Amino acid sequence: MADKYFVDTNILIYAHDRSRGIKHDRARQLVEGFWISGQGVLSTQVLQELCLNLRRKLARPLAVDEVRQLIRDYMSWEIVVNTPDAAIQALEIAVRYKTSFWDALILQAAEQSGAAILYSEDLAARQSYGTVRVVNPLAG
Repeated sequence: MADKYFVDTNILIYAHDRSRGIKHDRARQLVEGFWISGQGVLSTQVLQELCLNLRRKLARPLAVDEVRQLIRDYMSWEIVVNTPDAAIQALEIAVRYKTSFWDALILQAAEQSGAAILYSEDLAARQSYGTVRVVNPLAG
């Protein structure tokens, strides 16, 4: 079985925000690699956050049609659906690792998918959370 790599929302935002310079370049290169390899994993939470941020938080927000097409494109990746059980598991992860609930939900989805690596700028780089290790692909 091929390795899987979970991608956090912030990496996807940088991949689509051309105003972010080197962070854009690094994130875009990483995401493009997952389009080629088919090893990228996302969750419904990531897709929801991506919709919101691409429409509101970019220097040049994307149009609804552009965001809709990006989400459709990302639907070809493996998508972990956040369920009520996932929320319970995320609560346990949040307590165990002293993270926010939202970060714990990302960790839960990464673990559920079988991804060994979680690419994120938000969580502590090189930190392991159970079977998932965080890597910051934007760090120097």
